[in-house]
Amino acid sequence: MKTIIAALAATTTLTCLAASSSADEKEASPNFIYATYFRCASLLNADEDLTSLHKKALSKLLAAHTVNSWGWLVRNTGGEWARAQYLTGPSTKAVLDAAAAFTLQIDRPKMEVAFLACGSSETYIWHTLAGSDPRTRRGKAAFSTYYVCDQSRETQVDALVKRVLAPVYDKLVAEGKLTSWGWAEHIVGGQYRRLGTMTAPTMEALIAVREGIVAAAEHDPVSEAFNSICGSHQDYIWDLVEQGP
Repeated sequence: MKTIIAALAATTTLTCLAASSSADEKEASPNFIYATYFRCASLLNADEDLTSLHKKALSKLLAAHTVNSWGWLVRNTGGEWARAQYLTGPSTKAVLDAAAAFTLQIDRPKMEVAFLACGSSETYIWHTLAGSDPRTRRGKAAFSTYYVCDQSRETQVDALVKRVLAPVYDKLVAEGKLTSWGWAEHIVGGQYRRLGTMTAPTMEALIAVREGIVAAAEHDPVSEAFNSICGSHQDYIWDLVEQGP
């Protein structure tokens, strides 16, 4: 099955690439994402406690302007990560400092009890290369695709996203079909080199957009070029249960 980012290429043409490459793109404010993904066997009644603990600590950091935004996600469908927390800032150092501040704000005894079912976690730092304004409030339903890419050619995929696919995503946001979208590169973390995200107001809206994209993607050469560089991926559907601002 074609991935979300690659599938979008079918809704535009290489002519768009030639036209947009001549235009000067304004550089957006830097946005870095510190994301921790948790593997949990079963959370049962601890889920509400985890959400509350993260909200309390991260809201304080937001009020102090230590972070620009944050979120707590619950897996709806996907791989082995069951929960995810993210916070954002203007640089790698900023999000590392914010993560350290978070550990001082969080109620550690309560957190340790709530996390008894979560045996391990992975942390990534992502750098946003394209997408909605980072200050945009995200939709409650999120689709994330984590890509394994050929590192010698991954900048070609970045150019494809910025020049060809970004206008398509922006149009979907302008039409209210999506709430936000993003494309980010790996700075620190494991095997995944690129992250594509999109959010919508409801799960129904999210799935409808995805189905439309996939239906338009048959036999598209741009999709094939994309997949030749980022040939492996993992999809997740998340419920964004809390966020700030």
